[in-house]
Amino acid sequence: MNKLTDTTVRLFASTKSWIEGEAVRQLYATAKLEGVRRAVGFPDLHPGKGSPVGAAFMMANKIYPHLIEGDIGCGMALFKTDLVRRDAKLDRWAEKYFHLEYPLDEGVGEFLAECQLESTEFDSALGTIGGGNHFAELQTVEQVLDADAFKQTGLAKQQLVVLVHSGSRGLGETILRAHVDEHRGHGVAADSFAGREYLRGHDFAARWAKANRELIARRFTTTIGAEAELLWDGCHNSITRHESDGEIVWLHRKGAVAAENDFVVIPGSRGTLSYLVKPVGDGASHAWSLAHGAGRKWSRSDARQRMRERFSVSELAQTPLGGRVVCEERDLLYEEAPAAYKNIDAVIADLVAAGLVSVIATLRPLLTYKTRKPKR
Repeated sequence: MNKLTDTTVRLFASTKSWIEGEAVRQLYATAKLEGVRRAVGFPDLHPGKGSPVGAAFMMANKIYPHLIEGDIGCGMALFKTDLVRRDAKLDRWAEKYFHLEYPLDEGVGEFLAECQLESTEFDSALGTIGGGNHFAELQTVEQVLDADAFKQTGLAKQQLVVLVHSGSRGLGETILRAHVDEHRGHGVAADSFAGREYLRGHDFAARWAKANRELIARRFTTTIGAEAELLWDGCHNSITRHESDGEIVWLHRKGAVAAENDFVVIPGSRGTLSYLVKPVGDGASHAWSLAHGAGRKWSRSDARQRMRERFSVSELAQTPLGGRVVCEERDLLYEEAPAAYKNIDAVIADLVAAGLVSVIATLRPLLTYKTRKPKR
């Protein structure tokens, strides 16, 4: 292993992985920034705005807020419910108004106090999913491959779970804009006034994003008559402090999930299985991170065009696995179609072959909620 005085670039993906040349170019270009000690790409790597998504970067006393963009603290969280597979009423639940596009009618103040968060101008966004690839998804255990590790998760084989993907909504974007307006894309020393000020806002946004996932899960499960208990929360857009080989480094994750828990969920698309995996290996070699999902194969505009030509809206409202999809925004339904994403099985196979994970279990999507049109 190279010393941290060198810059190491690693791409944990096989030659069979679908990775665009532009994504690889962005990975190497970002690795040339001042202070970079290690740049790591994963099988879900795809082009982003200047730097790739599906990557992690270790910096020496330097932070680059624009690398992780505005959705600070974005991540996924897994909750177990008190329902089992035979309780599922998918057709009935798919017709419900979960109201995850709208502010909570009451109780935001109590929830903020419970999470020890101060009130902000973004209180009305708390408990809402947002757009893009964010979702709340009801899942069931499909197959257990490591019985001992599965037992440690606290799940039962028939138990229904909810996976939530969301972030800090407009709060994180405001924090990024305030920094970039003054410092543009130039990095700043982590211990400088500008660095400390950004990190203060960053850490608040990350806590807010985690609380947002918790409230989304509560709202979702309450609508179907269940309760939610948090099992795991994994952030994949963040800047955090670590120590490696005696040096303090600042780890920038952009679409790379933290691999510092006993288990991690790596989702596919709404039409494929998700994977419950156990992180293995030394951690530092892959920047204590893993792929955060399947990764996009097509841009949003390409997906819209391709899917319109091949499928009707009604055909995309139910997946090949039998799952229901609630997404009444036509363009978003096409943009997030399963075909727009890479093969999650191949992504996981690459991570296993690289010695980064072992598979605990797979999860099948039952009901994927994105957005519903308001009642007339």
